[in-house]
Amino acid sequence: MALTLVSPAFAHGGGIPPEYSCDGADRAPPLEWSAAPTGTLSFALIVDDPDAPDPKAPKMTWVHWVLYDIPATADRLPAGAQTKDLPPGTREGINSWKRTGWGGPCPPVGRHRYFHKLYALNTLLGDLRRPTADQLSAEFAGHVLARAEIVGTYERASRG
Repeated sequence: MALTLVSPAFAHGGGIPPEYSCDGADRAPPLEWSAAPTGTLSFALIVDDPDAPDPKAPKMTWVHWVLYDIPATADRLPAGAQTKDLPPGTREGINSWKRTGWGGPCPPVGRHRYFHKLYALNTLLGDLRRPTADQLSAEFAGHVLARAEIVGTYERASRG
């Protein structure tokens, strides 16, 4: 059985509810995973939007959340997870707002895709001093046992 990642808040390819965006409470969506491979010592999570700023002409990948050293015993993150709600030992990296924690969808134009990528790692990474997603990916290269992904979409309501 392969590593799987789901959210009780949205289906793969479906719309992310506004409560998890800048138009709502800007809470992190709940995530659940199963079937980690034997030898998993930790998980890493990167949530990003490759459609920024405009899906018709993307110029960058905007990072919404970076977590690592999530314990191998963990199998979920609750809705609205903040530092105090993370499994003990979980470390945080910085997102594109240059801060830790969740930053919800807030696309300036169009329907964007939000990739929630979970990596099962055969190592603990230790204190990386708030890495960016790119720095974290470089650190865990060669240690990925499995990867799971769920994609949600979001488009802001017309504000005219």
